[in-house]
Parts: sequence; structure tokens; C-alpha cells
Amino acid sequence: MPKHARAFAPGAGLTALVVAVAACSGSSPRSGQGSGLVSLSSGVQGLNPGPGPPRRGGTLYMLGQGDVDYMDYNISYYGIGFLAQRPWLRNLYAYPAVPGRTTAVAADLATALPAVSNGGKTFRVTIRTGAKWDTSPARQVTGADALRGIERACNPVQPFGGLPDFGSLIVGYASFCAGFAKVAHTTSAIRAYLSTHQVSGIKVSGLRISYTLTHPASYFPHMMTLDAFAPAPVESLDYLPASAAAAQHTIADGPYRVQTYTPTRSISYVRNPAWQASSDPIRKAYADKIVVSETGNQQSIQQQLQTNTASASMEFDAFPPVGSIPGLVTQMKRRTSHNFNLGRTYQSNPTIVFNTASPGNGGALAKVAVRRALSYGLDRAHLTQVIDPVLNPPLTHVLPPGINGAQDVPGGYNPYPYDPSRARSVLAAAGYGRGLNLTLLYRPAQTVSAAVAQVAQSDLTKIGVQVKLLGVPDADFYTKYLEVPGVAQRGVWDLAVVGWGPDWYGDAALSFFGPLLSGPGSYPPAGSNFGFYHDPAVTALIGQGATSGSASSAARIWAQADQKVMQDAPFYPITSPLQPDYHASYVHHAVYVPQLQQFDPTNVWLSSPG
Repeated sequence: MPKHARAFAPGAGLTALVVAVAACSGSSPRSGQGSGLVSLSSGVQGLNPGPGPPRRGGTLYMLGQGDVDYMDYNISYYGIGFLAQRPWLRNLYAYPAVPGRTTAVAADLATALPAVSNGGKTFRVTIRTGAKWDTSPARQVTGADALRGIERACNPVQPFGGLPDFGSLIVGYASFCAGFAKVAHTTSAIRAYLSTHQVSGIKVSGLRISYTLTHPASYFPHMMTLDAFAPAPVESLDYLPASAAAAQHTIADGPYRVQTYTPTRSISYVRNPAWQASSDPIRKAYADKIVVSETGNQQSIQQQLQTNTASASMEFDAFPPVGSIPGLVTQMKRRTSHNFNLGRTYQSNPTIVFNTASPGNGGALAKVAVRRALSYGLDRAHLTQVIDPVLNPPLTHVLPPGINGAQDVPGGYNPYPYDPSRARSVLAAAGYGRGLNLTLLYRPAQTVSAAVAQVAQSDLTKIGVQVKLLGVPDADFYTKYLEVPGVAQRGVWDLAVVGWGPDWYGDAALSFFGPLLSGPGSYPPAGSNFGFYHDPAVTALIGQGATSGSASSAARIWAQADQKVMQDAPFYPITSPLQPDYHASYVHHAVYVPQLQQFDPTNVWLSSPG
């Protein structure tokens, strides 16, 4: 929902709505679904195994139409930024390109999952011997590097966008960052602060680093897949974080190093001589070189990929155009092509949020009954039909499938099936038998947003609710409307078409409930609870889930919270969309990784084009 660059890249016309922070059944995690050959509603991938065993060599050409947010160790907060980092930067933990495990956290620089002690509050990590920076001579990655990374994440120049996820979770980190934010924007001032201040809850010794939390958090290993936790070499302090100069002087610890980077135009990677395959369980690094072009467009990129030319191997941030999807889906179903993939996004996108603070209609939206009536009056089948039902399987509750605690029970969990007669009855019983007049905020430039707004207007008219559409520019949607509390409180809008995605996967329910539904603490501008929803019982459940020591116990709590929230109907979920991706036929073992929004380029291998 907020302006968080983890949104899936726009342009496909299907997943362009999300601008998320943070930002997928049963009551236990189901990691990595969407990476095996499963039903379309779950995501589909047809792996192209290729002739014979994997082979090293060749150049992987990736074609795109946009750039990374930051070429930096600890600042990127964007799926394509993560994709661009995968070749050259390693983290303590990562999501592996292993079918069925792509949302299961795995050790990367770490030797294993963290050793947990202190009642679930201390997590100790050991870094692998042999993991080295591409310096002269090559230098071992250490615990001090990992400490430097998490410290750099809250730098005063350009802090990591996901700091709210863990800013108050690590002991002493909030006060450290508060002081850091006041430092002058110079390398000397930053160096001076880091040399004289420390995070009390983080300790390092050689190859070890430990984090002490304010409370148990079963999801903390997943958090450590974020950029903020990536080690940074001491040379990173020679440049301002996220600066143009820093982007031209990266030092790699992954299998490739950045040979050239021309912002908005191209990136080229060559092998990193300091990298040892034995130290890296995540990347195979079959290709000798990776070349990224950022100056294409969807249609031309798709045409090039389908010709199987050597200079067009796979996508970067451009996805198959809408018009090509039906044919690609047919080929995939018939097993006539292994080049196309539909992967889970684990998002709730789009969704319609209700402004409970609006004074309009006598404060009607503050009443649960009114929100329930509106929910019965919206037709999810109608809404998904206009934005493509194949790529937009329905979502009827808070947590998307694959997120710990999601309510995908047998027979489905749908508290508000479409029922206009019931909607009118509930509305009348609430004292609004003559209907309502509501204003729906949306973005006309976003194809999905516009389609949802128009269908919602049509549906609600059938239950006596007149909806005025308020279209605003993309640039104003959050900054001038949703993130400004007074706008909602004045009743400028009553309904808004938004979207949300998690910052991590699997045990990630907190990244939905915390910023969206946790009462006053999540109200804008600090949070993303744009409808000003508040239920003390839900807030209490969120606190219990956040401090649970195990994923299984947390799942039960999140399931309760999901059901309680939907009883209150603060928003109307519509779909958890699928992400389409395509690659050339000579690209083999292309595994879609949700965090990257793409196939993992460090694990594909190439046969001869043609």
C-alpha cells in the first residue's frame, strides 16, 4: 500500500497496482508453492531441464525496461533491485531456486539456520569460511561486515525502506538509528558515528554475529533475507549510501562482480575470482557472464525472446504483455512449451479499503454492519473477470495462500459471498435503507485500478449505494491522499483501491497485520492502516502472534486474527495475483523465486541458441 518499491514491476497491466511496503492453507506454512507443476490457481512452472547435465559457459542476456532502485549493499527495497543483487551480493539467508522451496528460508552466507537461545530472543549466526570479498587480496566476510550492514541500513542519507519491520525488534537498534538520523550527510560524519556508537543487542566475534530481540520472533530468520542484513565491506564507508559514486564502486561476495553499470541503460556482470562454489549453496553460477539491457519495451522483448536469439535469453523487469498471456497459458497446459511460468506473488492485490474515519453519511463506514453490507454487495467473480481470472485467483480473507496462518480451509473460507439481497437487508437494518453516497479513490492510469473502480461502482449501485469515482494521478495517490490523515478524516474518500505484498515469505503474517490492521500504531503517516481500522481484540492478537516463539503457534493466532478482522470487514480482498514470466528455449532450469519476481539468473544454464 505505501510507497514501497517492493511492488511488482508495472507494465504487465496485471500486477501493476501494488505499491506495497512492508509490500502468501491451513494453519501451517506451505512454503514455495507456485514453483512446482500445480494448478493455475496456485501458480505454474514448467521447468526446462535441457539436453544432458547442466553445463557452464555462455552469456545470459536479460532484457528489461527499467532500472534498480539502488545499487547498494543494504538499501534496495524493490524486487528488481533484489534480482540485480542476486549475482554479486550475498546475504546471511536467502530464498533458494529449488522447486517447492522458493519461500523457505535457507542459509546463504550463514553455515546453518540461526542457533536460538534466551527464550527465543537471541539468534546466533556463523558465517561460512571461504565466503570472500572481491578485494586485493580477497578477504573473508566477517561478523563485523554483517554488523556494518545492519548499521548502514538506517543511515541518515537514504535509509532502508523496511526499517519499521524490525526497527524496534532488535534491542538498542531504535535508539542507535535515532541518533544516526541526526548525523550530517558526509562520509566523515557517518564514519565517526559508527566508530563511536553501537547497537547494544548485536554482538560480533570473528565469523559470528548475534542478535538479541525485545521479544521472541519465529519469523526473524525470514527477516534476515532483507537487504538490511546483508554484510557490507569496510570500503562501503568511502561513499555515501545509495549514491551514484557508491553504485560505481561495489565489491562483490557473490559469484559475479559488477563489471559496468550505466543507470537506466545496462548492467554487466563477470565472474568474481574470489568466489568459491563450495561456500555458496544458493547460486550455481553456470553462465560466464550476465548482461542486462534496460532500454526495451514489453512487446519487443517478448518477440525477441520467442525467436531464441543468443542476445535475448530472459526478462529483467519486463513481463509478457497481456495479449500474449492466453496463448502462453495454452502452450503451458499442453506441455508444448517450458518457457512460460505463472508464479505466486503472495500479495493481496487489488483490495478495496473502507475509510472508517469518514464523516460522510453520518459516519456510516464506522459501523461494522454497513461494511458487511458493502462486502456482500461486491461481486468478486465480476471483479476478477475484468482483470483476467486466470492470473487473478480469488482471495476472500486477509492472508494469501502460502502465508503462515492463511485461512484456506476445506470448502473455502468466504465470509462475504456475493448476495445483493442480503446486502440490502443488512444495510436497511443498519438504518440506511435509502442507501449511501460514497466516493471511491483510484488511479486512472493503472489499468487494474480503473477496472476495479468501475465494476465496484456498478455492483454497489445494485444495492442502493451511489458511488462517485475520484481518479487521481499515481504520484498523488499516496502522498496527497492516503498518507495524509486529514484527507480521510474529512471524508474526501470513502473507498480506495489499493494493494499489499509481504516483505518476506512463509512465516510472514506480521507483515500484513502489523502495518495494516494494528490500530492507532498503524495509522498513517507512520503506518499503512489507511482506513483507520481499530479493534483492540485484533491488536491484542497481533501482539500475541508477533511474540510467538514458533511458527506453528503463531499460525493458530494469525488464523484467529484473520477471522476476527474479516468479521469486522475493514476492507474487501479481491485476488492474490499470479506473476507471468518468460524465457528463451535455450535457457534451462529457470526457477521462479517470488522475492526476485523472476527466474533466478544465477541458477540457469544455457544450451546453444536456435
